[in-house]
Amino acid sequence: MAGVLDRIRRANRPPFHAQTPAEARAAYLAGAEILDLPRAALPRVENLVVAGRPARLYAAGHGALPVLLYLHGGGFVIGGLETHDSLCRQLALRSGGAVLALDYRLAPEHPFPAAVDDTWAALDWLATHAGSLGLNASRLAIGGDSAGGTLAAVGAIHARDRGLPLALQLLITPGTVAHADTASHRLFGQGFLLDSASIAWFFEQYIPHAHRHDWRFAPSEAPDLDGVAPTCLLLAECDPLIDEGLAYGDRLRAAGVPVQLELARGLTHDFIKMGRVLKEAAACQQLAADALKTAWTP
Repeated sequence: MAGVLDRIRRANRPPFHAQTPAEARAAYLAGAEILDLPRAALPRVENLVVAGRPARLYAAGHGALPVLLYLHGGGFVIGGLETHDSLCRQLALRSGGAVLALDYRLAPEHPFPAAVDDTWAALDWLATHAGSLGLNASRLAIGGDSAGGTLAAVGAIHARDRGLPLALQLLITPGTVAHADTASHRLFGQGFLLDSASIAWFFEQYIPHAHRHDWRFAPSEAPDLDGVAPTCLLLAECDPLIDEGLAYGDRLRAAGVPVQLELARGLTHDFIKMGRVLKEAAACQQLAADALKTAWTP
């Protein structure tokens, strides 16, 4: 991990917060899969429109497969179907199921709660239309990384509230609190890939300060978490977001929610997309896939 960080520093690319949103998106796209595993071949990869938004379906086979609705990371400002294509392929391939990746609207053009609205609309659509895609709506999961992990957590609360059973929520290095003020933000906020200035920039693009205690942005602010989906929580030890991830796992457990917590020692935010250079990334992809397989087993 230290070697990866050193190579990134030597590349001397401008940080996201020093760019316009359009420039940051282009830079993220250009570098998104350099450290990822090569895109795996799958029997079915299909571009779709889901609840009015572009989406991509990855299926490891045919028949009525269980499905994961996946929300990409990128601070609600950058990222998309192409930046997370390799990861979604790996999750489908390793789990033996299907992954539906959603291209939700991005800030600042579409500020909070646009991404939340798109997530909920896609989840509702999938619950009623999965059969039209040859998928099994009775074995539905939601997941995401970073900002996508936040959206997945919020989607799981929405599913609970509308009586939609989910097999699993897969939360990979999620953000869960209203303000970046935990001890890990201070400890890992500089030099560990995701820095404090970029976090602040992402938040400024996405949501005004006055709205940041809304649980749809900070799921740890939700009044209660009773009855939400069982959780697989993957965290990185050297991540500014680790403290809020651990605290969210504690809140879920206190609410009686089964939580599988996995801590990637010595790794930073976004490690899950570095399978080409970190064997631990591929191992955690398999761990996530195994959690899905277990949750999907009748």
